[in-house]
Amino acid sequence: MSIVVNELMKVYGEQIAVNKISFSVQKGEIVGFLGPNGAGKSTTMKMITGYLTPDSGVATVSNINVANNPIEAKKKIGYLPEANPLYFDMYIKEYLEFIAGIHKIDNKKQRIKDVIELTGLGVEQRKKISQLSKGYKQRTGLAAALIHDPEVLILDEPTSGLDPNQIIEIRKVIKDQGLHKTVLFSSHILQEVEAMCDRVIIVNKGKLVADDKLANLQQKGSNDRVKVSFKEPLEDEWLKRLNGATSVNKIDTFTWQITGRDSNEVKKQLLELSLQHNLNIVSLQTEGGSLEEIFRSLTQPE
Repeated sequence: MSIVVNELMKVYGEQIAVNKISFSVQKGEIVGFLGPNGAGKSTTMKMITGYLTPDSGVATVSNINVANNPIEAKKKIGYLPEANPLYFDMYIKEYLEFIAGIHKIDNKKQRIKDVIELTGLGVEQRKKISQLSKGYKQRTGLAAALIHDPEVLILDEPTSGLDPNQIIEIRKVIKDQGLHKTVLFSSHILQEVEAMCDRVIIVNKGKLVADDKLANLQQKGSNDRVKVSFKEPLEDEWLKRLNGATSVNKIDTFTWQITGRDSNEVKKQLLELSLQHNLNIVSLQTEGGSLEEIFRSLTQPE
């Protein structure tokens, strides 16, 4: 129940879409796969799922070489592509029955009922797919990806077109699936990645630029920022006089965010300030960077 990508490469003419990317995702992990448009995310996902053949490198799913045994690999994979391909003239149940038939599922009727309930399609289940909103079309695609109870889920922009309430519902579905499956998903909604993932992989211009726990990336990305709360209100001039403080931002009457060249030195000076002026520090901590800040720092053009 794992995804292993080793030196995967795809070239279109003179453009290198994916440049020797390597990573692995294990059972029980939900990993965010991020990058700007054109970075190679969807191309990588298509190679992992067997819809594209890599020019070099190997992708394996549940210990099956995808290029050598594409049918066997696809039996293990539930895939929701970015361009969700649906048969618009079919009804939802009819479409899911068709997909279940492809996978040769036993007791199709019960399984279709289960995935309709799981993905919240119940209120729309008697409609043709062409009559659905974009959000419910997305739910239909997710139901099709889940219907054969795959070991591995690969989801390309799974919350695209969903309203905030629907996003919360689908987030819960993905998190529940991640307890016993391997999940790799991409999204441009970075808050969704922060809410669902402990680990992120970031690609830029076809190359892997980060693969780490989110907490570790936040620690690396923002070791120069300190958040301090005092029991007493004080003037910002006191904090601006700290040696090494490059910026001071007031969050509320008692709380400040201070950026400096060395967060440890800033914290030391804050403690000295509190002793000198009989101030009470309620909290003092180095702040982690947001995923947006990390993403921008790794993918912005120089």
